[in-house]
Amino acid sequence: MRHILLALALLVPAAALAQGTAGGTAPPPASAASPQPMVGDKPLVQVGKKPAAKKGEKGAAAGKQPASSAAQKLQACQDIEDATKERLNCYDEIFKPQPKAKAAPAKGVNECRFVKEEDERLTCYNGFADKIPRLPR
Repeated sequence: MRHILLALALLVPAAALAQGTAGGTAPPPASAASPQPMVGDKPLVQVGKKPAAKKGEKGAAAGKQPASSAAQKLQACQDIEDATKERLNCYDEIFKPQPKAKAAPAKGVNECRFVKEEDERLTCYNGFADKIPRLPR
């Protein structure tokens, strides 16, 4: 029993010294030479916001920021009155029409551009655009 107590009395202070807590030392205070926050020995990297769009740039609609994905652009076209040439033009700006003589049934919205007849192409686009879940603007 005495040997165990003696061993503990010697090992506990040695372990505390090895960890650096026995001396009551604190980390050095931040100096004025390093204004950037540090993580370990590396500077902390902060992510900022993107700069705002300039006033002269064109957007998807007047005064709005351009939509970033095809789905958002298609949904913006849904705001235009249905079965109008303006809505078809909006869709055609997203997917440039490339009519084919014999177009197979479209399996995706980007295949609607191959439909030759304008009414059929508009119906094709509308069918896919209606199925897209509403995305936040």
